[in-house]
Amino acid sequence: MTALVPLLVTLPLLGAAATLIFGRHRRIQVGVSITTLTAVSVIAAVLLVTVDAGAPLAVAVGGWPVPFGIVLYVDRLAALLVLVSSIVLLAVLLFSVGQGAADGDDDTPVSIFHPSYLILSAGIFTAFIAGDLFNLYVGFEILLVASYVLITLGGTEARIRSGIVYIVVSLVSSVLFLAAIAMIYGALGTVNMAQIAERMTEIPQDVQLVLHLMLLLAFSIKAAVFPLSFWLPDSYPTAPAPVTAVFAGLLTKVGVYAMIRTETQLFADNDVNTLLLIVALATMIVGVLGAVAQAELKRILSFTLVSHIGYMVFGIAIATPAAIGATIYYMVHHIVVQTTLFLAVGLVERRAGTTSITKLRGLMRTAPVIAVLYFIPAVNLGGLPPFSGFIGKYALFDAAAAEGTPLMIVLIVAGVITSLLTLYALMRAWNMGFWREDDAPDETEAEARVAYLHDAPEASVQTERRAIPRVMTAATAGMVAVTVALTVFAGPLYDVCVRIGDALQDPVRLVQVEDAVDS
Repeated sequence: MTALVPLLVTLPLLGAAATLIFGRHRRIQVGVSITTLTAVSVIAAVLLVTVDAGAPLAVAVGGWPVPFGIVLYVDRLAALLVLVSSIVLLAVLLFSVGQGAADGDDDTPVSIFHPSYLILSAGIFTAFIAGDLFNLYVGFEILLVASYVLITLGGTEARIRSGIVYIVVSLVSSVLFLAAIAMIYGALGTVNMAQIAERMTEIPQDVQLVLHLMLLLAFSIKAAVFPLSFWLPDSYPTAPAPVTAVFAGLLTKVGVYAMIRTETQLFADNDVNTLLLIVALATMIVGVLGAVAQAELKRILSFTLVSHIGYMVFGIAIATPAAIGATIYYMVHHIVVQTTLFLAVGLVERRAGTTSITKLRGLMRTAPVIAVLYFIPAVNLGGLPPFSGFIGKYALFDAAAAEGTPLMIVLIVAGVITSLLTLYALMRAWNMGFWREDDAPDETEAEARVAYLHDAPEASVQTERRAIPRVMTAATAGMVAVTVALTVFAGPLYDVCVRIGDALQDPVRLVQVEDAVDS
């Protein structure tokens, strides 16, 4: 099975090269991209079943011994996230194919989009299966290059401006990360995660703390943790709908994933959990208050994205096996649901020509399918039972209650408030955009209640209404089905997440696997 591990990265890179070669042949590019991501999904599923039943898999690339060579490492966490990511990437790709077929190359130039999209995929997969910090850095840089191309597709002023902000912030994060890697190598003589975990106790606590905080700072920027989340609400909404969907669903979670590895396996004995709890509290509250103050659907979702990163940081800070398992389940839930909501909003934008809730109305009558595709993931993200959002939050709150400290109780209360305000913001958008009619008798009164929203910023100007290809609707419906599946199969999935949480508390298991590669 170890032969399958490198394919998670090499297939998308080879696919990117093939789509670049066939840049003038749309159908070939589409076929290569779909085939590549489908193959990665199948391989990831096989690897998840394999490592869940046995031991993690590690491959020393090129036969170079640890710590000199690159080690690709697949445990339950890496396999699960690669599987979920590949499914999401495939669904968004189908959505973009439908959009491109209907609109041509105006929004997503196909000759550029497909190679960039597959390189982005390779970067995501590289980050998830990296067995050393430098290869994790390489994964982040692959992401950075490809995401800058994707976020500026179309070349509009707003996209170029937001792309510049995104690239500058990402470069700052990368410089911090690279500096931390250099310091870790200088202190420990290795960047291999297993060996770092083994040798960390050899250096003084104050040096550990400096290295720890530098890595957390770099990853917090990438994960959009408050107050380092200022760049996200203005960057994501300007991109094309499929790009926004995949960015919102996946890119911040790569930063969260890196934080999980850092806290559970590299610095397990260097406790900054109180700081993380405070940061989680601020991220949840500030993010959701920002969402309530928005009048544009993409900006609402961007701010809820920030606030729900707070739940994941909360789970990491609790630092018990149950909390880590709940965090991973919530992470999977959020990847799928947030992506689905952005796809649904993309359909709304095509149908109505705008995503401003002050201008939208009557979509329940004119577009009932879109209404359903928005409503299901919206109530899921809001945490209504019995959906996966409720299951994940309940598990986090239960793990926090088991600790029982005053700060944990404050976080539980803040989490409940954040969930209610998320539901309010999303259902207010539902009420104004889908439920109200033009001739409603209480229209004046309704407008007066939300008059404060008319001064809220807009992410884009009004566009013309466009036909919605069936492929776009089908891709969104497929993602909605996946969100429902997270609830239907919550038991088996949560059991896997619990096993992940238990395993991450024991870094010795990781060391043993990678030592086997060296021998």
